[in-house]
Amino acid sequence: MEHRQLGRSGLRVSRLALGTMTWGLDTDAEQAADQLVTFHDAGGTLVDTADVYQDGHSEEILGDLLTTVLTRDDVVLATKAVARRHDGPFGGGASRAALLSALDGSLRRLRTDHIDLWQLHAWDPAVPLDETLAALDTAITSGRVRYAGVSNYAGWQLATAATHQQAHPTRTPLTSHQAEYSLVERGIEREALPAATHHGIGTLAWAPLGRGVLTGKYRNTTPAGSRGADPHLASYVDHHRTPRANRIVQAAATAAEGLGTTPLTVALAWVRDRPGITAAIIGTRTTTQLKAALNAEELTLPPAIQAALDDVSEPEQGYPERGPARR
Repeated sequence: MEHRQLGRSGLRVSRLALGTMTWGLDTDAEQAADQLVTFHDAGGTLVDTADVYQDGHSEEILGDLLTTVLTRDDVVLATKAVARRHDGPFGGGASRAALLSALDGSLRRLRTDHIDLWQLHAWDPAVPLDETLAALDTAITSGRVRYAGVSNYAGWQLATAATHQQAHPTRTPLTSHQAEYSLVERGIEREALPAATHHGIGTLAWAPLGRGVLTGKYRNTTPAGSRGADPHLASYVDHHRTPRANRIVQAAATAAEGLGTTPLTVALAWVRDRPGITAAIIGTRTTTQLKAALNAEELTLPPAIQAALDDVSEPEQGYPERGPARR
C-alpha cells in the first residue's frame, strides 16, 4: 500500500486507514482481530478510533489486539477526545481538564504510553480556543502524544486554530483535519479543505463511501444485515439516501462497469486521490467488506472518468468561495 506524508509533518501513513467505529457494536473482538491483521498484511498502518466509540470499548479492543495479534509499533495509532463520555465534570468537552483526563483514559484503554495522532473530535464553543490548544501542547511536551489534529472543524475554525499554533514556535502545529468527504458529501471543498491545504494540514476523509450509499447496495432496497437495516445506524445511512446521491451512485456504477470493477472501488479511489487528501478511512463491519475496499489500491481512475465523476457530484458554490460577481 502506498504511504504519504501527513500534511507538512514527518509522519507517514498509509493512504487507506482502518476505522473502528463499529468495533464493540457490530464488530466483535474476534472479527476486529481479523480485520486488523488483514489491513496490516495489505500494508496499512493508520488505525483510527475515538474515546467515545462504544463508551471506550473500541479503544479497549484495539489495545488488546496491539498486545496479542500485532505489536504497538506495527500501527500509527490515532484516537480522539472532546465528545461527551459521561456526566461528570470532566466527562467531555475541550477544557484543559477534560482533555487531559480523556487522554489518560485513552492511554489506559489502548494499553500504551503514547498516541501517535491525537485529535480534537469537534469544536467546543464553550471553551476558549487558547485553553483547548494549550492542552494539545501539554500532551505533546509530556510525551503522551506525538502529533495533534482536529476533526469536523469548519473552515474558519480550522484556519483560526492553525494560525494560533503557528504564531509561536513553542506551540504544536496542527498535523491533520479529519472530515467527512465523498462523492456525495463534498462540502469541505468550499472552505475547510482549502484552509487545510494553505496551512499544510493533511486531510483524513471519513465516510469516503458516503456512509455505505456509494457501494450501490441501497439503490433499490435496504439489504438485511446492512447498516441501513441496523436500528443503531439506519439514520446514519439515510442521511445520504437522496435523489442527488442516487444520480451520483448511478454514475459510479456506470464507471465501474466500464472499468470491470465495483462502485465501491471507484468511489474510494476517487476520494483517495483528491487534492489535499492524505488518507481515506475505511470503516467496515466485516473482513469481507474490508478486503473489497482494499481492492481500491489496484485502481487509478482514468482522467476522463474522474472528470465525469467530478462533474456529476460537483457541490454548489458561490460567493465567497468563487469570488465576487462581476460589477
